[in-house]
Amino acid sequence: MMYMMYFLLFGLVLGLAAVASNPSPYFAALGLVVVAGIGCGVLIWHGGSFLSLILFLIYLGGMLVVFAYSAALAAEPYPEGWGSWPVLGLMLGYLLGVVSVGTLFSSSMYDESWMVCDEFGEFYFVRGDMEGVATLYSSGGFMLAMGVWVLLVTLFVVLELTRGMSRGTLRAV
Repeated sequence: MMYMMYFLLFGLVLGLAAVASNPSPYFAALGLVVVAGIGCGVLIWHGGSFLSLILFLIYLGGMLVVFAYSAALAAEPYPEGWGSWPVLGLMLGYLLGVVSVGTLFSSSMYDESWMVCDEFGEFYFVRGDMEGVATLYSSGGFMLAMGVWVLLVTLFVVLELTRGMSRGTLRAV
């Protein structure tokens, strides 16, 4: 079980290094979606299944807006991918920095800190994420609806900016 968590966290760090080192917005948006999926997998592994589902759906809505905006602004017909040497050099540099900082702080970590809270099942009456769901809908329901509204308005603003037929704002640039 801990090996799966290590695999997910390694994929998360590798994906974040790939996003940070990539100059092309196409591959960076794709990398962000993959990192969001892996991050939600880490949340699921820790017992927050509903939280990870909501986070993934809202994050994918935001990434749709970011991808539409970055695809409209990208002017390169052949973007530089993850296999090119400058991108690989940056990615290896970021990974080396993460590994060096990780080894610096690894003496204060221990393996029991990765245990899932639901493994102590005999002491809990409800799952850990179900209490958060009740709080989300009772106290945070307004902010959830406000976040959905902001993402929808942002999507329409980006679509208006990138509209064709030389009527959009970005086409005049």
